[in-house]
Amino acid sequence: MPKSKRNKIVSLSKTKKKGKEHKESIVNSIREAAESYNSIYVFSFENMRNLKFKEFREQLKSSSRFFLGSNKVMQVALGRSASDEIRPGLYKVSKLLRGDAGLFLTNMQREEIESLFNKFEENDFARTGSIATEKVELPEGPLDQFTHEMEPFLRKQGMPVRLNKGVVELVSDFVVCEEGKPLSPESARILRLLRIKMATFRLNLICRWSPEDFELYMEGLDESDVECA
Repeated sequence: MPKSKRNKIVSLSKTKKKGKEHKESIVNSIREAAESYNSIYVFSFENMRNLKFKEFREQLKSSSRFFLGSNKVMQVALGRSASDEIRPGLYKVSKLLRGDAGLFLTNMQREEIESLFNKFEENDFARTGSIATEKVELPEGPLDQFTHEMEPFLRKQGMPVRLNKGVVELVSDFVVCEEGKPLSPESARILRLLRIKMATFRLNLICRWSPEDFELYMEGLDESDVECA
């Protein structure tokens, strides 16, 4: 009787070793970069879009470096307290690495960085689970923006549609989404078809560190909060 493949024992030692080596590599890269650049920023991001972020990163790669990933790994790299920080004051930066955040290390001037980050904004289609920024309701009647081939797909999205002499029409008013509520997969697909963009990819500066000073950008937070965090 052949052996069941379900009972096959798979060693995880190689996987664990690879994961540990990868983390150590990131830690070492951050530490090397921290010695090479004049300033270190923590930034947060909303509605990340990988392609647009890659373009932004490429724009700055000659004088800067970005790190995204595990906040815990980045904290370990910088030092999580005054006793193990790799440069004086960097533990404050470490404490602000939480949520959707990343590190930006650069030799560019502060004013230029602040201008670039403040201006960076990219509108895109919202994804499933995103919060609707407005109510979208379609009135009963013809939907001239859709061809007759789209009618079965629109019905699958829950839209009360039919074909009337080759024209797609709504047989009753239809609410695509409600302001302030999460988008369903169907709502996200319909909004994309309607070319309605509800997501804005933004990068927000949280703090800046240099050997000379430390600056907070986040409203409602002062340095004493970082000291006690």
